[in-house]
Amino acid sequence: MHESAQGPRVAPAAGRTAPTPRPVPGPRSAATPRPGRPGPGPARPTPPAQRAQPAPVPAAPNGVPSGPENRSAPQLQLIPAPADGALDAAEEAVDLLLESGRAPGDILVLTTGQQHPWAAHELSFGEAAYWAQQDAGDDVFFADGSAVDRAKPRPVVVVAVNGDADGTVARALPVARDRADALLIVCGDPQTINSALGAGV
Repeated sequence: MHESAQGPRVAPAAGRTAPTPRPVPGPRSAATPRPGRPGPGPARPTPPAQRAQPAPVPAAPNGVPSGPENRSAPQLQLIPAPADGALDAAEEAVDLLLESGRAPGDILVLTTGQQHPWAAHELSFGEAAYWAQQDAGDDVFFADGSAVDRAKPRPVVVVAVNGDADGTVARALPVARDRADALLIVCGDPQTINSALGAGV
Protein backbone atom coordinates (compact mmCIF):
# COMPACT_ATOMS: atom_id res chain seq x y z
CA MET A 1 0.00 0.00 0.00
CA HIS A 2 1.31 3.38 -0.96
CA GLU A 3 -1.37 5.62 0.50
CA SER A 4 -0.05 8.63 2.33
CA ALA A 5 -0.18 8.35 6.10
CA GLN A 6 -2.33 11.24 7.26
CA GLY A 7 -3.80 9.76 10.41
CA PRO A 8 -7.48 10.26 11.01
CA ARG A 9 -7.69 13.24 8.62
CA VAL A 10 -9.49 12.72 5.39
CA ALA A 11 -7.28 13.10 2.34
CA PRO A 12 -8.41 15.59 -0.31
CA ALA A 13 -10.06 14.25 -3.44
CA ALA A 14 -7.82 12.28 -5.83
CA GLY A 15 -5.17 11.94 -3.12
CA ARG A 16 -3.72 15.40 -3.84
CA THR A 17 -2.91 17.94 -1.20
CA ALA A 18 -5.19 20.94 -1.14
CA PRO A 19 -3.66 24.01 -2.80
CA THR A 20 -2.76 26.92 -0.62
CA PRO A 21 -5.40 29.66 -1.04
CA ARG A 22 -4.07 32.63 -2.97
CA PRO A 23 -5.06 36.19 -2.14
CA VAL A 24 -7.62 37.74 -4.44
CA PRO A 25 -7.28 41.46 -5.14
CA GLY A 26 -10.16 43.60 -3.99
CA PRO A 27 -11.68 44.70 -0.72
CA ARG A 28 -9.69 43.58 2.29
CA SER A 29 -10.80 42.68 5.73
CA ALA A 30 -9.37 44.45 8.75
CA ALA A 31 -7.14 41.42 9.38
CA THR A 32 -5.46 41.64 5.95
CA PRO A 33 -2.07 43.33 6.20
CA ARG A 34 -1.29 46.34 4.05
CA PRO A 35 1.17 45.72 1.21
CA GLY A 36 4.74 45.66 2.42
CA ARG A 37 3.77 45.66 6.08
CA PRO A 38 3.95 42.70 8.48
CA GLY A 39 0.60 41.10 9.23
CA PRO A 40 -0.94 40.71 12.65
CA GLY A 41 0.13 37.80 14.81
CA PRO A 42 2.66 36.73 17.39
CA ALA A 43 5.61 37.02 14.98
CA ARG A 44 5.35 40.80 15.00
CA PRO A 45 7.92 42.33 17.35
CA THR A 46 6.74 44.47 20.20
CA PRO A 47 7.88 48.06 19.81
CA PRO A 48 10.57 49.11 22.28
CA ALA A 49 9.36 51.11 25.26
CA GLN A 50 11.59 54.05 24.35
CA ARG A 51 10.25 54.19 20.78
CA ALA A 52 10.07 57.79 19.65
CA GLN A 53 6.52 59.02 19.86
CA PRO A 54 5.84 62.62 18.95
CA ALA A 55 4.70 64.83 21.77
CA PRO A 56 1.22 66.22 21.19
CA VAL A 57 1.29 69.74 19.86
CA PRO A 58 -1.74 71.81 20.85
CA ALA A 59 -3.81 73.18 18.03
CA ALA A 60 -3.56 76.88 17.38
CA PRO A 61 -5.69 78.79 19.88
CA ASN A 62 -8.58 80.84 18.51
CA GLY A 63 -7.67 82.17 15.05
CA VAL A 64 -7.63 78.82 13.18
CA PRO A 65 -10.99 78.30 11.50
CA SER A 66 -12.47 74.82 11.61
CA GLY A 67 -15.22 73.35 9.49
CA PRO A 68 -18.81 73.78 10.62
CA GLU A 69 -19.07 70.03 11.31
CA ASN A 70 -16.24 70.00 13.87
CA ARG A 71 -17.18 70.51 17.49
CA SER A 72 -13.61 71.50 18.30
CA ALA A 73 -10.21 71.43 16.63
CA PRO A 74 -8.54 68.01 16.69
CA GLN A 75 -5.38 67.36 18.66
CA LEU A 76 -2.37 67.87 16.39
CA GLN A 77 0.84 65.85 16.31
CA LEU A 78 3.73 66.83 14.07
CA ILE A 79 6.31 64.20 13.11
CA PRO A 80 9.30 65.87 11.41
CA ALA A 81 10.42 63.91 8.35
CA PRO A 82 11.97 64.64 4.96
CA ALA A 83 9.65 64.35 1.97
CA ASP A 84 11.15 61.00 0.97
CA GLY A 85 10.67 59.63 4.50
CA ALA A 86 7.21 61.06 5.22
CA LEU A 87 5.31 58.01 3.99
CA ASP A 88 7.41 55.67 6.15
CA ALA A 89 6.81 57.97 9.14
CA ALA A 90 3.06 57.93 8.44
CA GLU A 91 2.99 54.12 8.23
CA GLU A 92 4.91 53.95 11.50
CA ALA A 93 2.33 56.27 13.08
CA VAL A 94 -0.48 54.03 11.78
CA ASP A 95 1.22 50.96 13.23
CA LEU A 96 1.54 52.66 16.62
CA LEU A 97 -2.13 53.65 16.53
CA LEU A 98 -3.21 50.09 15.73
CA GLU A 99 -0.91 48.66 18.40
CA SER A 100 -2.40 51.08 20.94
CA GLY A 101 -5.89 49.76 20.23
CA ARG A 102 -7.23 52.08 17.52
CA ALA A 103 -9.62 50.34 15.15
CA PRO A 104 -8.39 50.25 11.54
CA GLY A 105 -11.62 51.89 10.39
CA ASP A 106 -10.82 54.92 12.59
CA ILE A 107 -7.83 55.90 10.44
CA LEU A 108 -7.56 57.85 7.19
CA VAL A 109 -4.13 58.31 5.59
CA LEU A 110 -3.55 61.05 3.03
CA THR A 111 -0.48 61.55 0.85
CA THR A 112 0.42 64.87 -0.79
CA GLY A 113 2.93 63.41 -3.25
CA GLN A 114 3.15 59.91 -4.67
CA GLN A 115 0.16 57.73 -3.81
CA HIS A 116 0.45 55.03 -1.19
CA PRO A 117 1.01 51.65 -2.93
CA TRP A 118 -2.24 50.30 -1.44
CA ALA A 119 -4.28 53.13 -2.98
CA ALA A 120 -2.60 52.72 -6.36
CA HIS A 121 -3.27 48.97 -6.25
CA GLU A 122 -6.92 49.32 -5.24
CA LEU A 123 -7.57 52.05 -7.81
CA SER A 124 -6.49 49.60 -10.51
CA PHE A 125 -9.82 47.82 -9.91
CA GLY A 126 -11.79 50.98 -10.54
CA GLU A 127 -12.74 54.09 -8.59
CA ALA A 128 -16.15 52.78 -7.56
CA ALA A 129 -14.70 49.74 -5.79
CA TYR A 130 -11.92 51.85 -4.28
CA TRP A 131 -14.22 54.50 -2.76
CA ALA A 132 -16.67 51.81 -1.62
CA GLN A 133 -13.96 50.63 0.77
CA GLN A 134 -13.96 54.07 2.38
CA ASP A 135 -17.74 53.83 2.78
CA ALA A 136 -17.40 50.35 4.36
CA GLY A 137 -15.18 51.92 7.03
CA ASP A 138 -13.72 48.63 8.25
CA ASP A 139 -10.06 49.26 7.44
CA VAL A 140 -7.41 51.96 7.23
CA PHE A 141 -8.17 53.98 4.10
CA PHE A 142 -5.43 55.57 2.00
CA ALA A 143 -6.18 58.47 -0.35
CA ASP A 144 -4.32 61.01 -2.41
CA GLY A 145 -4.26 64.52 -0.99
CA SER A 146 -5.69 65.87 -4.25
CA ALA A 147 -8.87 63.89 -3.50
CA VAL A 148 -9.14 65.06 0.12
CA ASP A 149 -12.54 66.62 -0.59
CA ARG A 150 -13.93 63.12 -1.20
CA ALA A 151 -12.49 61.77 2.04
CA LYS A 152 -15.00 61.27 4.82
CA PRO A 153 -14.26 62.31 8.42
CA ARG A 154 -12.61 59.74 10.66
CA PRO A 155 -11.42 59.96 14.26
CA VAL A 156 -7.77 60.00 13.15
CA VAL A 157 -6.28 61.48 9.99
CA VAL A 158 -2.59 60.88 9.18
CA VAL A 159 -1.02 63.03 6.46
CA ALA A 160 2.26 62.14 4.75
CA VAL A 161 3.70 65.34 3.28
CA ASN A 162 5.73 63.38 0.71
CA GLY A 163 5.55 65.99 -2.05
CA ASP A 164 3.94 69.30 -2.90
CA ALA A 165 3.08 69.30 -6.58
CA ASP A 166 0.91 72.28 -7.50
CA GLY A 167 0.47 73.37 -3.88
CA THR A 168 -1.27 70.18 -2.74
CA VAL A 169 -0.08 70.62 0.85
CA ALA A 170 -1.64 74.08 1.25
CA ARG A 171 -4.98 72.76 -0.04
CA ALA A 172 -4.95 69.34 1.63
CA LEU A 173 -3.84 70.11 5.20
CA PRO A 174 -6.67 72.49 6.20
CA VAL A 175 -9.24 70.04 4.80
CA ALA A 176 -7.48 67.12 6.51
CA ARG A 177 -7.76 69.02 9.80
CA ASP A 178 -11.50 69.35 9.23
CA ARG A 179 -11.77 65.61 8.45
CA ALA A 180 -10.05 64.63 11.73
CA ASP A 181 -12.59 64.24 14.51
CA ALA A 182 -10.05 63.70 17.31
CA LEU A 183 -6.44 63.56 16.11
CA LEU A 184 -4.47 64.90 13.14
CA ILE A 185 -0.95 63.53 12.64
CA VAL A 186 1.17 65.26 10.01
CA CYS A 187 4.49 63.75 8.89
CA GLY A 188 6.83 65.98 6.93
CA ASP A 189 8.83 69.19 6.89
CA PRO A 190 7.71 71.38 9.81
CA GLN A 191 8.18 74.63 7.88
CA THR A 192 5.97 73.42 5.02
CA ILE A 193 3.35 72.17 7.49
CA ASN A 194 3.39 75.41 9.52
CA SER A 195 2.88 77.56 6.46
CA ALA A 196 -0.02 75.36 5.30
CA LEU A 197 -1.81 75.20 8.64
CA GLY A 198 -1.00 78.67 9.89
CA ALA A 199 1.04 80.09 12.71
CA GLY A 200 0.94 78.37 16.07
CA VAL A 201 1.22 74.80 14.81
